[in-house]
Amino acid sequence: MSRIGKQAIAVPGGVTATMEKGLFKVKGPKGELTVPHNPAIEIAQDGDMLNVTRPSDRQDHRALHGLTRTLVANAVKGVSDGFTINLELRGVGYRAKLTGKTLEMSMGYSHPVIIEPPAGITFTVPEPTKIDITGIDKQLVGQVAANVRKVRKPDAYHGKGVRFVGQKIALKAGKAGATGGKGKK
Repeated sequence: MSRIGKQAIAVPGGVTATMEKGLFKVKGPKGELTVPHNPAIEIAQDGDMLNVTRPSDRQDHRALHGLTRTLVANAVKGVSDGFTINLELRGVGYRAKLTGKTLEMSMGYSHPVIIEPPAGITFTVPEPTKIDITGIDKQLVGQVAANVRKVRKPDAYHGKGVRFVGQKIALKAGKAGATGGKGKK
């Protein structure tokens, strides 16, 4: 039995959920999301709790049980609280700024890198070296963060680039580290 799929999902106040065959819609203070799912998996509301059940113990039903429950839980959390991913820029001259809703980054290229936010995503720049990506769809927030990070991934030798806040980068030693910092004599 799926341990994730068995857990009930609490629906906070101000959030309404509607279930149809193969479609789950949730509406809250931050917006509205629709989650498609396999029609064999059932979502039932019992007061302020949502329960996800599967029809049998077949392997495909077991695989979809936990997945559907997680997608529904993420949608409920998204419309009530939202999701935020924090990025930081490391490197001399690396900085970001907002021009309207557009993110403009100076990343050591000959031109500024401009990223337009998709619908439902907002960028904030609390400091020139910090970027916050916020939205209600967890998958979309993560994908936009990955696209921003792809502009300049952290360098393996110096650690320069775009990284998640708190991310540890294992730095390589480089040429001097290969000989222990001593030249051949």
